[in-house]
Amino acid sequence: MHVFIAGAAGAAGRALIPTLIAAGHTVTGTTRSETNAAALRALGARSVLMDGLDRASVLDAVTAAAPDAIVHQMTALSGDLDLRNIDRTFAVTNRLRTEGTEHLLAAADAAGVPRVVAQSFAGWPYARTGGPVKSETDPLDPDPPRGTRATHAAIRRLEDLVTGAGGVVLRYGGFYGPGTGLAPGGGQLEMVRKRKFPVVGDGGGIWSFVHTDDVATATAAALERAADGEIYNVCDDDPAPVREWLPLLARTIGAPPPRRLPAWLARPLAGPAAVAMMTEARGASNAKAKADLGWTPSWPTWREGFAGLERARRPAARAA
Repeated sequence: MHVFIAGAAGAAGRALIPTLIAAGHTVTGTTRSETNAAALRALGARSVLMDGLDRASVLDAVTAAAPDAIVHQMTALSGDLDLRNIDRTFAVTNRLRTEGTEHLLAAADAAGVPRVVAQSFAGWPYARTGGPVKSETDPLDPDPPRGTRATHAAIRRLEDLVTGAGGVVLRYGGFYGPGTGLAPGGGQLEMVRKRKFPVVGDGGGIWSFVHTDDVATATAAALERAADGEIYNVCDDDPAPVREWLPLLARTIGAPPPRRLPAWLARPLAGPAAVAMMTEARGASNAKAKADLGWTPSWPTWREGFAGLERARRPAARAA
């Protein structure tokens, strides 16, 4: 199979390329910079420069590649996450989720590409009511916190567009692993080291994680085995409250315990979205992906995965 990865230079794309090639597939990956294009070629992919917000650029790239499948991994995330206004941080990513998705689907239709798989998110969009862990049939949040509403709307739009066209949506959990904020040297891990990532309120918000290795294997499985028009949560087996995973992460990397911040104080400082994520977020069940895709995460719990991050850091530190 010839797979076209739109947005291949991100953490998900870079993990997916060698996984697909090892399985015998051919890969074309897109990026907006020549530097990243060289990195994609080094991983074994063909590379093409493409602007996901330019309809003609997308149509030309897809038509020239003539792939059998498209994987939509386009994001535009860099720098620190502004939890007071996530919509500002995700502004371009949300355009890629809406306009970019429209361009990719139009190009897939024009080029006769039968399979589209698109990245969505399971980290906090589910409704903050009912049980702690949600399946794909549970509703998304009908009243998102201020500062996240445009991002929620973009996620809904992407999912409606893709499933409406018979494509597949993968709701990934929070990434960790190479190239992410939760990797040696990553911004979020450094925040934990510096005690800038507190436990807010009771820390009862449930987070679901996924290692980039498992993002790759689940996406590869979806390309081959997912049913048309379906949505799958892609995350590990162990959704956990912030009050559990954050202190353990700090201990694992040798950082001081995270500070504790009352919700009433965090709300004006960090914003309502941050408080909701820390205290009310719901996790995601991976049961459907495991059953339908024949997929099992190689890192079944963040507990093992976080320890693996620290083991990876230590040899690098010694070599330096």
